[in-house]
Amino acid sequence: MKINIIGLGYIGLPTALMLASKGLDIVGTDIDNAKIDALNNRQITFEEKSLYDLFQNAVDNGIIFSTEKISADIYIISVPTPYMKETKKIDAGYVVTAVEQVLDICERGSIIVIESTVSPGTVDQFVRPIVKEKGFTTGQDIHIAHAPERIIPGNMIYELENNARTIGVDDINIGEKVKSVYKSFCKGEITITNIKTAEMTKVVENTYRDINIAFANELAKICHQADLNVHEIIKIANMHPRVNILSPGPGVGGHCISVDPWFLVGDYPGLANIILAARKINDSMPEFVLERIVDIMEWHDITDISKVGIYGLTYKEDIDDIRESPTLQMLESMKKHLANGVKVYDPHIKYDVVPNQYHSLERFLQDIEIVVVMVGHKEIVQNQEKLIGKIVFDTKNILDINKYLL
Repeated sequence: MKINIIGLGYIGLPTALMLASKGLDIVGTDIDNAKIDALNNRQITFEEKSLYDLFQNAVDNGIIFSTEKISADIYIISVPTPYMKETKKIDAGYVVTAVEQVLDICERGSIIVIESTVSPGTVDQFVRPIVKEKGFTTGQDIHIAHAPERIIPGNMIYELENNARTIGVDDINIGEKVKSVYKSFCKGEITITNIKTAEMTKVVENTYRDINIAFANELAKICHQADLNVHEIIKIANMHPRVNILSPGPGVGGHCISVDPWFLVGDYPGLANIILAARKINDSMPEFVLERIVDIMEWHDITDISKVGIYGLTYKEDIDDIRESPTLQMLESMKKHLANGVKVYDPHIKYDVVPNQYHSLERFLQDIEIVVVMVGHKEIVQNQEKLIGKIVFDTKNILDINKYLL
């Protein structure tokens, strides 16, 4: 059985490597020539724990990287699915293009697995019509499945192997075939259901998390206005056996929690009211952090914005993924307020993403008076003593030098 993985980003590449490491015949395809060149030169394209060892194993097992799609038995499509900011609906353009290109080369009987997260009804609205236009009959000539990923950067390999999965199909027999592929590495329970249920389930999972984060973030705003310590309140409240409030933070980033809930808002306007409110709360947090920075500057009689240093560019700790990063959102807000000159540093971002970006923690701290911790990288936790003498605003509540925190 030959499998073509289409899209070698944060999801597609680990999936391709995992399947190849288990001895399956895998071709990984991506339209990015530079990415394919790097992979063929044995260079992985993003940071991830244990990814290089998995990559070496996959290469030894004969994985192929190419910009060309090939004739295969199964195609696993793992391309981006952003949302359109105007309508809040899914932009299925990347999925549509990938499916069209597969249908141009595939044999009858092939299985197309959409692994990208999509809004409920995307397969019916966008994928099935393409199959029909190309002269195929779904369920006879071409089989469609939806198997959304459930992994998070920073712990991808472990979660690929251990998290439960859902496979949506029209035909249970096709579901079993797809299940056998994922079962080659997945130790978690694999549930077979219909496609639309699988679509909805994945979006609901991330929406649930977004809503719970929003409650914590709204509580942080309330406690700030009431001059209360939100972290102490959450700690005490969580002593109740049926309460488990999350920790507030500077916003929600990444390509899942900050994106997927918008699919429901766009598709079900007037119904997704709590979801919409949660999205607005979480999207407002970078601006709230900026307001806090202004307050801190006033308290300490600091007028020069260049004395402020933002620690962390990624959307979560110890990765190099900056998609939907709260820091980038906050810096964009600063530009709108004409507040230029703030300094930025992230140990995991080796190239310049924003102006005044540093690549040395020591030099970064040397040139600033206020440190705003936006990401809880291990580096800053392990180097807390270097913050002594600085004004520290810890938006993640990960530092234990409390006398230096605001």
